[in-house]
Amino acid sequence: MIRMVSVPSALLLAALAAVVTPARPAALQEGLASRIVATDPGAYRQLKAVHAGAGGMAFAGLLNRGAIGPHFNFLHRGEIPAGSGIGHHFHNMVEEMFVILDGEAQFTINGRTAQLKGPVAVVCRAGDSHAILNTGDSTLQWMNFQVATVVGAGDAFDLGDDRVGVAVDRVPTFMHRELDPSLVRPAGGRGRGAAPAADPGVRSRRLFGPTVFRSPWAYVDHVIVEPGASTPEATHDHVGEAYYVLAGSGTVTIAGETAPIARWNAIPVRLDETSRFTNTGTEPLELLVVGVARDMETKLANLQELNRP
Repeated sequence: MIRMVSVPSALLLAALAAVVTPARPAALQEGLASRIVATDPGAYRQLKAVHAGAGGMAFAGLLNRGAIGPHFNFLHRGEIPAGSGIGHHFHNMVEEMFVILDGEAQFTINGRTAQLKGPVAVVCRAGDSHAILNTGDSTLQWMNFQVATVVGAGDAFDLGDDRVGVAVDRVPTFMHRELDPSLVRPAGGRGRGAAPAADPGVRSRRLFGPTVFRSPWAYVDHVIVEPGASTPEATHDHVGEAYYVLAGSGTVTIAGETAPIARWNAIPVRLDETSRFTNTGTEPLELLVVGVARDMETKLANLQELNRP
């Protein structure tokens, strides 16, 4: 029997409301370094039966609503212990992307379940249902990006289904991409039109393009910057970007200001800013990039450009 939001999930939604707060206006920021957010497991909040899921998990909000543009809701980062998960639920006004950085898990989209190994990203579009269950024997490193179809929107409808013991498809029937560095190719325009002269030390892969999403979500990219290399300066006229450092270290320059970045940092780049990333370390700087257009009209008007990998 389908149930409305359970008490544990209601507590979850209240927790989300607490962490998904409007980002401070640019004029109130204390500088670039203050907006770079480090992943701190000590700051995670513990929750049980998330969306009526098995066990419990812990997470914190790294980037809040409006961090890169009006339709961006949040980036959450957390851990899902073995045997735990997020229960089967719908979002009708928002889209999400679950990412696991290690281990393996059962992902469910629209009632179909498949086992995937990390690192992997799974998209859940607005109006589709989704869930995740850690069927491994170790704690999963987990992320969730959320983008709204309507500015400020947020919703959830729980199905009371923890997905424990369900049938598992041999081949996934939903959109997903492995975060495999060997598949990342020499850089192109990454959705910004004709590419500038590319640094041979920069490679990128378009994981999901604009037509995947029903919201102003524009793309998801996987970028690798070799030691000593820099990305071309990007102008964010139409699309704000949220970066997450999967590995390595370096610097980011936004609007002429430079700050250090390191593994598991989140970096918001707002609309109408410029950005450049430089690898100052000794190992590849690996970035996960989420781009969100100013609005749906902007996304559709620039669809051909945004489709270019």
